[in-house]
Amino acid sequence: MKRHDELERLHNMSDEELRGEAQRLKESLFRLNFKLALGEVDAVKTVRREKKSLARIRTMMRERELEQAVK
Repeated sequence: MKRHDELERLHNMSDEELRGEAQRLKESLFRLNFKLALGEVDAVKTVRREKKSLARIRTMMRERELEQAVK
C-alpha cells in the first residue's frame, strides 16, 4: 500500500479503530521478532514496514490527543 493511501485510511479511522490497529501491529511485530530469531530473512522488510505504520498511528493518536487538550 502506498504511503499516501495508508495515511488517508488512517485519517478516516476513529480513535478506537486506531488503538485496535496499533494493538494488532504490536502483536504482529512480536511474532515477527520470533521469525527473525529463527533466521527467516523475509521478515526484515515486514518488520520495518510495520514499525513505520505503528509510528504513524502513534503520531496520529498523539496529534488527536493534543487537539482535544487545546479545545
